[in-house]
Amino acid sequence: MTTVAIADDQAMQRFGFRMLLESQDDLTLVGEADNGSAAVRLCAELQPDVVLMDVRMPGLDGIEATRRIVASGGRTRVLILTTFDLDEYAHAGLRAGASGFLVKDARPEELLAGIRAVAGGDAVVAPALTRRLLDAYAHHLPLPEASPGPDPRLAALTGREREVLTAIGRGWTNGEIAQRLVVAESTVKTHVGRILAKIGARDRVQAVIFAYDTRLVRPE
Repeated sequence: MTTVAIADDQAMQRFGFRMLLESQDDLTLVGEADNGSAAVRLCAELQPDVVLMDVRMPGLDGIEATRRIVASGGRTRVLILTTFDLDEYAHAGLRAGASGFLVKDARPEELLAGIRAVAGGDAVVAPALTRRLLDAYAHHLPLPEASPGPDPRLAALTGREREVLTAIGRGWTNGEIAQRLVVAESTVKTHVGRILAKIGARDRVQAVIFAYDTRLVRPE
């Protein structure tokens, strides 16, 4: 059973999500919050598997709430929900540690699949969409603070793992990577798992952001 919390300041939006979740045998709604501060407290107390996080809420917004929930080290994964499919706030949410990004007008089956994917440790955002999102705002958002040298996590990667990470950052699927590198897709999956462990990324979305932050991939 996957436990889910909702953080949204609009009562009708929460109602719609609640009705959808209650229609599923494998999903359980454990709590609701109408602002970011309440969402942080709820996640700390109940430790839901997934929290559906609105971006624009009064007081503490969804971005800072996401950052605090992720930084707490708890089990909860954040699924960002926003009105627009290319939104600078969604980009900031992903950078803050969210495990996925969906628009609020996604079809019910897409949202349900996204919740299950995030709960299972996968990223919801398709790699190509993640790349477009980053490309669209990379020139307009503050870059990470400069470091005195290369990120030490890069040194832990093998040459092949750096190739795979670069491909992930470019938005390639596992199948495309396997075809380009002439290896089995299962081998690519193994590489991806090792890369995530070595760079400390929770999922593929964070791996894409890491590839941009370390300049393995640059905006097109």
